[in-house]
This record gives sequence, C-alpha cells and structure tokens, in this order.
Amino acid sequence: MTPLESRIRALIEANGPITVAQYMAHCLGDPEHGYYTTRDPFGAGGDFVTAPEVSQMFGEIVGAWLVHAWRLCGAPSPIRLVELGPGRGALMADVFRVARRASDFLDAISVHLVETSPVLAARQAETLTQRGTGIQWHASFADIPPGPLLLIANEFFDALPIRQFVRVEGSWRERVVGLVDDRLAFGIGPGRLDDGPDAPGGSVLETSPTGEALAATIARRVVDEGGAALLIDYGYADTTPGDTLQAVRGHAYADPLARPGQADLSAHVDFAALGRSARSEGAAVHGPMTQGAFLLSLGLLERAGRLGADSDGATRDGLLAATQRLAGQAGMGMLFKALAVTRPGLEPPPFGARI
Repeated sequence: MTPLESRIRALIEANGPITVAQYMAHCLGDPEHGYYTTRDPFGAGGDFVTAPEVSQMFGEIVGAWLVHAWRLCGAPSPIRLVELGPGRGALMADVFRVARRASDFLDAISVHLVETSPVLAARQAETLTQRGTGIQWHASFADIPPGPLLLIANEFFDALPIRQFVRVEGSWRERVVGLVDDRLAFGIGPGRLDDGPDAPGGSVLETSPTGEALAATIARRVVDEGGAALLIDYGYADTTPGDTLQAVRGHAYADPLARPGQADLSAHVDFAALGRSARSEGAAVHGPMTQGAFLLSLGLLERAGRLGADSDGATRDGLLAATQRLAGQAGMGMLFKALAVTRPGLEPPPFGARI
C-alpha cells in the first residue's frame, strides 16, 4: 500500500466515498505523495513521452505559430508568453530557438511558466538556462501579471480532475471511489447530473468543471487584454459518453485505483466543452483540428526534410519515425487535437473551421 493510499483510505473511512475528481486531485497533486509533485515522469526513464520530447520539430512549429499569432494580434509589446504545465521545459526551449530568428518577438516577450511541481520547476530551470533570469514561475494561471498573452498548453487539460456520471435507471449518477472488501473500488454516489444526454444504461459521461472554468478564464483574458491561446491535447471533438479515465505507469496502462500517487491519471479532453466555455466569454474559437493536420499544414514534412538533408541514414530514419508519431494516424496525429482561442475577427492559420 502506498503512503497516499493509506491517506485516501483514512479519508474515505472518516467521511465516506469521494468523487473521481477528488480522487484524481489527491493522486496527482498531494503535496507529499502526489504523482506530479514528487517526480519527473517524462521520457524513456519515466512513464510517458510527450510530443516535445518526440522531436524538436513539434516545439519549433508551435513557436512559429506563436510568432505569427503575435503579429496577427498587432505585435503588442510587452506580451506574456505563458506555458501551462511545461514538463521538462523542452517545448519552451524549442520555442526559444524559433524566437531567436524573430528579434522583435524575443524583445517583446516575458516568459511565465505555470508549474506546481518543485521537481519539474527545477528541471525546467536547468533546460532553459540560456534564457537567463527572465523566466517567472507561478502556481496558477491566476498569478500571471496583467497584459496581452500568448499561451500554450500541451497535454495539460488531460490531467485536470474529471467528474464521472453513470447512467442508472434513466438518470446520471455520480461515480465515486470507496472501499469494498477493504479495497479501493468504484461505486455510485448520491450526486446527480440533471442535464446530461440520453444514453443506454451503464454509459459513463465525463465532465471537467476545472478545465472548463480555466478555458473560460483564459478566453476572458484574451478578449479583455489581447493575445491568443493554443491548446493541444488528446481527446474528442464532440461531447459524447465514454469512460476515458486511464492510468499509465512505466509506459503501460495500469489500474487507476492501484498504487495511488505512483501512476499518471488522465482523461480525454472534451474540446467541444472547452470551446463552449471560451465562446461564453466572447472569444473566437478555432478548431479543433487534428494534431496531424495542424502540424502538416504548418510545414512538418518540410522541416523534417531540411533537418535530414545533410544527415546520415539513421538520422533521417529517426526524423521519419518522429514525423509518423507526431502526425500519423497510428501515432498522435488523429487522437490529439489543437484548438486556438483569440479575439473575434482573427483567424490564425491553419484553422479554417470553428466548433
């Protein structure tokens, strides 16, 4: 039994079952034993690999998009360059590589990283030493200083706590985590969802109040003060029932209730819900479009060709594998989506359709 499981069991024994959202919050964010607060989970030696670590091409294309979005917004200066959940800092390092080719952009930005993990904040500082002292760390988005912003969130919303509701006798009842035969187990609690869709019995519907509230807050900031936001994550374009809660440990799927605090917990992002939240604040919402379409439209193949032009066969094979993983149907290309938020009247490429 992990130390966090002992703590969760004691909480349940004292107060009764907890919601799935509460369980996720404990597992990922407990100050002493939470998954993200106590370790570096990324890379081959961790539990999973994100797109910036697959290839520098991902971060370079995102960087080019940010520079273009800044100019589309009228090149405000100064402007806050914000990343939510920066991981090891690989994405921001690749953005800096692009920014060095746009000196006016580089002069305009101040860099703000939203990170709750001391372990990862230290790793980000090591990765981004070439930036010097111009980086600020914050515990939440609410702490970002006022002013226009350019925001990137890659694989951030999938780790925010979700609520799950199960269709039982024609109504949506909240799923909870309790104790059955002295083991953590899912059950049905008293909470209800009154405005859910019709669905067969046993169906599961997920909501992310935290994610939707954050999307609304970001959109309100963009509308009021200017800038743009780019959200990239795995998920679905339309709100639909389905149980997507998953745990990953050592690059393999695991039981979400086993060894709390020692596995990554996440759920697919409902991009339609994020879009509705952003539009409710008066923002323009662009996408979602698949990550594959986003990257290919912005020159992924051309960038891979340039990087491999004077390289050996092994390097070119690596670039091909990275391209397929980032944009291919069997990799991240279809499951991952990109969504942008701007003021009305702006249309950042390559988005052509709104949800």
